[in-house]
Amino acid sequence: MTTVYLKKKISRRIENGHPWVFANEVGKVEGPLDGGDIVDLLTHDGKFVGRGYANPRSQILVRILTRNRQEEINEGFFLNRISEAWRYRQQLGYTENCRLIFGEADFLPALIIDKFNDYFVLQTLALGIDIWKPAIVKALETIFQPKGIYERNDVPVRELEGLPQHKGFLSAPFDTNIIINENGLRFHVDVENGQKTGYFLDQQDNRRAIQHIVKGADVLGAFTYTGTFEIHAAHYGAKSVLGLDISESAVTQATRNAELNGYGDICTFQAVNAFDVLKQWAKDGRQYDVVMLDPPAFTKSRENIQKAITGYKEINLRGMKLVKKGGFLVTTSCTNLVQPELFLEIIEMAAKDAKRTLRQVVFQTQASDHPIIWGQENTHYLKFLIVQVL
Repeated sequence: MTTVYLKKKISRRIENGHPWVFANEVGKVEGPLDGGDIVDLLTHDGKFVGRGYANPRSQILVRILTRNRQEEINEGFFLNRISEAWRYRQQLGYTENCRLIFGEADFLPALIIDKFNDYFVLQTLALGIDIWKPAIVKALETIFQPKGIYERNDVPVRELEGLPQHKGFLSAPFDTNIIINENGLRFHVDVENGQKTGYFLDQQDNRRAIQHIVKGADVLGAFTYTGTFEIHAAHYGAKSVLGLDISESAVTQATRNAELNGYGDICTFQAVNAFDVLKQWAKDGRQYDVVMLDPPAFTKSRENIQKAITGYKEINLRGMKLVKKGGFLVTTSCTNLVQPELFLEIIEMAAKDAKRTLRQVVFQTQASDHPIIWGQENTHYLKFLIVQVL
């Protein structure tokens, strides 16, 4: 087996558990190295660190799969890892819909698997894990006997690994428009064409957190996507709900979801640019009991972090101005480069500019089926905040 040696003077990040080894952290390589090869990783003086897959075309040269020298990387390895991840979800009560594999947090770097009841959607985002796709599919078939498996590898990040973008069936074809249950509601999931894997499971616990503040309320939701927060608001007793999204197809899907649950009379959706509309409505003096903001990630690179900070501050400032005194702002960020402390600072800056006082109600992260590994910032990406605006 090819052996990769770390440089002598590197941070203790890798020895402390982080699975990524960047090319500039490697001192030497002994043996041939082709993309996707399983390699042993050693310290500069020959101590075993871990075993993982490599790709000389990637900035991340090695991604560690195991720290156990006796553990071989084979079909059985993937069966065991996926079985362990499933046991964890079952222990926490995520049995119907869940993120079954959350990459590094489940010790399977660059692998995402979402479980929608009996259907599975996967992404293999690095060459080294893509090679093991047949073993991963076999493991899913062994553990779950699924009705269908689909891959959503139509993501640009694969190109950094020298991989093409594509999507398609990894099982016998099935109807990719499915319906799932969440918190007593039903939602359409477009596995083939929806964003990411077709549905955002990471907010399923957070959507329950609005149940008390929306009772009898006039609610405005921006960046609504398929209307999940807005329909939960109606379900929990909101008087009226207006959802905004720039995408016509998202608005169509949100309307279908509202009708599916019998809330077509309470929920209305409009295809507009939320940034522009919220600014104008604040000038017009519109007011709501609850304003909910669930924007997409504003940046995926550190170079644009200041732009993301400005964007979050601006959208939250506009949202606060639309909240009645004593009403509530529900706001989120899925930009993992904006860590929790920074996110709260941004909200505080927005409040000062809006001349509003905030009382924190809830501050939490993604659902526990998207586990956070301490010391790995990329696993802690979602921030969910409810504040009373005074």
